[in-house]
Amino acid sequence: MSTLNVVRKVAQDALFVSEPNPFMFGNGSNPRGNASWTNANWLKSRFHFAFAEYRNPGNSRFGVLRVMNDDLVQPDRGFGAHPHANMEIVTYVVHGELTHKDSMGNQESIPRGSVQFMSAGTGVVHSEFNKSTSEPLRFIQMWVLPRKQNVPVNYGSLHGDLSSRHNKWQHLVSDRASSYKTPIKIEQDANFYVAELDEGVAVDLDLRANRQAYLLCIEGSVSIEATTEDAVCAEKLDEHDASELFGPAHFTFAAEPGGAHVLVVEMEKDGSSRFRGL
Repeated sequence: MSTLNVVRKVAQDALFVSEPNPFMFGNGSNPRGNASWTNANWLKSRFHFAFAEYRNPGNSRFGVLRVMNDDLVQPDRGFGAHPHANMEIVTYVVHGELTHKDSMGNQESIPRGSVQFMSAGTGVVHSEFNKSTSEPLRFIQMWVLPRKQNVPVNYGSLHGDLSSRHNKWQHLVSDRASSYKTPIKIEQDANFYVAELDEGVAVDLDLRANRQAYLLCIEGSVSIEATTEDAVCAEKLDEHDASELFGPAHFTFAAEPGGAHVLVVEMEKDGSSRFRGL
């Protein structure tokens, strides 16, 4: 595969931006002139794949990654109780504190760098809120298609520790069937990695011929160098940009001035791409 095909940038202006009516999720009206709010609407969500009102059969998933929503929730707002089933759900907190409550009796609040996960399986109802009255909440929610239906419902969390992801990969999620020792296991062949990099620091990723990955630049800016058997190419991502990555190739991700916060979801290659046919 040529280097032209191993890195496919998804610029942030290509993402669908949703700002739904607050009453749809049990919230009050948006206030006026509240200095603690960083957006006029209670929610600003960037959809990487077709979701809710964004209907696009040509961009419904990337491999087994069905959903990646980058959500900004204003103070004292959130998603009221709603159901899920037959999906592996992983949520990564970027800033603020996410409060979760579900029908299994779980309730907790998790801060920056923490992960909440659910095997929704046979069905679960949960809510997600920003209980702070002064700080916005940003989190990345990802849904992975499970390998089998109606698995037992499961919930868990990992409280973030900067030292585990500072200038190195933290392997957060792996396949329940694999031998990887990760804090989170899901019912699918997928691996999640996160890193917070100081300026000039780089981390590497090797993708075999049968693997692909989706990279999100959560914060800052990161340069990508992709090396194949016959060539080298480069790309740069800024905050909210993403990229499809395909093996076989070796990738180096280096933080630009100001640093970078990056997330990778790696999985089996299946030929899916928002750019297919272009």
